[in-house]
Amino acid sequence: MDISAISGMYKNPVVQPSVESKAGQGFDKILDSAMSMVNETNDLQNKANAEEISFALGESDNVHDLLIAEQKANLALQYTVAIRDKFIEGYNSIMNMQI
Repeated sequence: MDISAISGMYKNPVVQPSVESKAGQGFDKILDSAMSMVNETNDLQNKANAEEISFALGESDNVHDLLIAEQKANLALQYTVAIRDKFIEGYNSIMNMQI
């Protein structure tokens, strides 16, 4: 395993960014990512519901598009729930740490 590519990352170990700015940026990015994932899941659920209503009313007879929309919404929901469970698991492990 060649690790020579990462040797240039630590040229000056004395100068490091402050912990506060690093932590704030990291949490903001994680929160923005989580919120965008929830919004995308919500959009996919709404599209699947619209396809279902359109199919039920007879406006569309394309079952293929209906099934694709439902599968996308289902997978997005499963992924969102899995990420939520991991966040909760991480929170619980942090709360159980002894200081």
